[in-house]
Amino acid sequence: TMPHSHPTNTSLSELHLTGIPGLQHLHHWISIPFCIMYLIALAGNSTLLCVIKADPSLHLPMFLFLSMLAVIDLVMSTSITPKMLGIFWFHSTAISLDACLTQMYFVHVFSVMESGVLVAMAFDRYVAICNPLRYLSILTSPIVAVIGLATLLRAVVFMSPLTFQIRRLPLCSPAVMDHSYCEHMAMLKLACRDAAFSNTYSLSVSTYVVIFDSLLIALSYTLILRAVLSLSSPQARKKAFSTSSSHLCIMALFYIPGLLSMYMERYHQELPPHVRVLLADLYLLIPPAFNPLIYGIRMKQIRDGARRVISQ
Repeated sequence: TMPHSHPTNTSLSELHLTGIPGLQHLHHWISIPFCIMYLIALAGNSTLLCVIKADPSLHLPMFLFLSMLAVIDLVMSTSITPKMLGIFWFHSTAISLDACLTQMYFVHVFSVMESGVLVAMAFDRYVAICNPLRYLSILTSPIVAVIGLATLLRAVVFMSPLTFQIRRLPLCSPAVMDHSYCEHMAMLKLACRDAAFSNTYSLSVSTYVVIFDSLLIALSYTLILRAVLSLSSPQARKKAFSTSSSHLCIMALFYIPGLLSMYMERYHQELPPHVRVLLADLYLLIPPAFNPLIYGIRMKQIRDGARRVISQ
């Protein structure tokens, strides 16, 4: 199979992705859960978008943020999964440099956007629970749009330099990347020149985004729990707890593997490479599959909306 014989005559307009290094013999098996998660992500997020668009009673800030999350998840999973399945099923390891940079740009910009939208959703829940009477006057449609644009701008501003820096680095042949998609850290390993600045920049930005966003989310949920504990009815408390805990679980699934895979790529070279690559894959595959289930199907309004849309 392709990945084991390192092609030396690779013109550097083309790179090769090995898939999951060391586990090539298991690619067909690994492709099954990956493919299922991708199909769930496609079905779940598209359904969510259709239901929210079709039902006017769902045109509320909370569901607008949920729609943003669904779009981001669709783009994020689609930017890596089809190519990954191509590697797993057909050994199509080659990818052009431009396609690789485009994929890298999408992955990094959209994962920073996902993080921003998760913060917006935590803020939305905070306003809804701690300030319910002023909810719609605080989160007006223009404000929601501004928050959406701000998350997009922040992602583009932070992540564009990564792509430009790589574009300018000379890459050494054989251009074989031990990864299943074009991830920035993995690409830097192909550089023939010292890439310390790029390395440091990417780690700093990612760490900053994760820590800053996690703290804002933690703050929102702390204030929410404080408000919830003052609620008299046990039912209301239980409901708010279960919603918050499922949100926090999904957020942990997004942030922890993402950061871990980056730090391992940088500092723990002795770890088996497939551990790093699987972590990097999972943080882009699990949230898009589970977000619509956790945020959507568990919400009564979405279930009712779906029923109304179907019955029409």
